[in-house]
Amino acid sequence: MKPILTPLYRPVLQPFFGAGAVLAFDYDGTLAPIVAQPSEAHMRPETRELLDRVARRYPVAVITGRARLDVLRFLQGIPLLDVIGNHGYEVFGASPPAALQCIPDWHRMLSARLRDLPGVVIEDKRYSLSVHYRACADTTAAAAQVRAAAELLVGARLVGGKAVLNIVVEGAPNKGIALMRLRAKLGNPAAVFVGDDDTDEDAFALTRDTHAIGIRVGANPESAAEYCVADQHQIDDLLRAFEDGARLRANSMPPTIVDR
Repeated sequence: MKPILTPLYRPVLQPFFGAGAVLAFDYDGTLAPIVAQPSEAHMRPETRELLDRVARRYPVAVITGRARLDVLRFLQGIPLLDVIGNHGYEVFGASPPAALQCIPDWHRMLSARLRDLPGVVIEDKRYSLSVHYRACADTTAAAAQVRAAAELLVGARLVGGKAVLNIVVEGAPNKGIALMRLRAKLGNPAAVFVGDDDTDEDAFALTRDTHAIGIRVGANPESAAEYCVADQHQIDDLLRAFEDGARLRANSMPPTIVDR
């Protein structure tokens, strides 16, 4: 993968400093560090301040695996274009009824199948489930047991993550579709998508064109993202790059001539 913030690749960002480019970010592991308790996944104060300033210069969206209402509490006060939850399922407020029928059933089935696995937490996000096993004594064994239980669910799509297995409705919108719809809503501008996990690969796969780029937090040779930053702390550097780019763009604009 190509490190986007190095002198060799940093110029790749310049075409996206235009006022119309849309910037989209995952939340956990991207804007905020991964933490043991998801309810405590706050952005660092500096990240929050940078995101706020960037969102005042660009159309900025968050596309997250969290439920939309859940992540909104971390983003209050920031002038975002949109917040899309449940891996793209909550696109512009859409709530397909299929999930409402199967998610509660899947939750009950998994609870029964995993009741003897200490440390597992099943998060019900109404339109999807996330099975967390970070607190298990043996996360490798837990991952295998969780996946085996989830593979018995009919009509489910399983998407791995960092000590979590995400369970979504097969055929439901994903982060790639959410990014595509977001761009279409704005007239198909240039776009940047930044994420860190398997659930972001659907969006990375759709950035392989001349008008969009994918940037992954942490290098992974198997990712569809072409570019990367070294770790989550470098998100601040990436946000600064966009802020500086917008400032330079504004300063380089020709003066307005007013007829008298």
